[in-house]
Amino acid sequence: MMTVHEVSKLAGVSIRTLQYYDKIGLLHPTGYTDAGYRLYDDADLERLQHILLFRVLEFPLKDIREIINSPDFDRSKALEQQIEMLTLKKEHLDNLIKFAIGIKMLGVKYMDFSAFDRSKLDEYARQAKEQFGNTQEYKEYAEKSKNRTDQEERLIADRFMLLFKEAGEMKDMNPASPQAQDLVKRIQDFITENAYTCSKQILSGLGKMYSSGGDFTKNIDEAGGEGTSEFVDKAIQIYCG
Repeated sequence: MMTVHEVSKLAGVSIRTLQYYDKIGLLHPTGYTDAGYRLYDDADLERLQHILLFRVLEFPLKDIREIINSPDFDRSKALEQQIEMLTLKKEHLDNLIKFAIGIKMLGVKYMDFSAFDRSKLDEYARQAKEQFGNTQEYKEYAEKSKNRTDQEERLIADRFMLLFKEAGEMKDMNPASPQAQDLVKRIQDFITENAYTCSKQILSGLGKMYSSGGDFTKNIDEAGGEGTSEFVDKAIQIYCG
């Protein structure tokens, strides 16, 4: 049996949080000491592990309580699902990091993208370098960009946006058409040439980000006209199979 203080230290969860979990029926202690302190056994700690994994996956506490308290709750199956969801989350974060490096490579700070907070982009890139500087993609990007001048960065950015301008001219076409598919191949080759090897998996993730409705979508549509980002995404997904 462990006291609430020991569990708090072990799990990195505040005592107040554990008290709240008890209050809302999410994690009740097995017993109490003579002094009234909560006591937790191994089953409680296993339940806490599931709770914390669901929290990492951003499940609301209400939903976690309903899942864990369900008579059909299968701990083994839940763990398998959590592993799968965490893997997908990791892949998503990896794609975001590669996307951020791509933005850095494309010279966003030299372009008039007022919707972007440039200081945040630079900070994101710095953190990506610290956390993922040993990845093959970052090493490849760093090697290709290390000797570039500011003018060269601007030229690369301009060349890349010309591809989206070209996409805008064909956005009323079938995204599966040879012309659209050729354009996607050129986008992939451009990224590979100027940043890192752009696999179909990476390209698919980038396509989804292009049309996700954020600031990048706005700027792609400004380059090629409204609907360009959606057209490019559709063409990319067809290309990637």
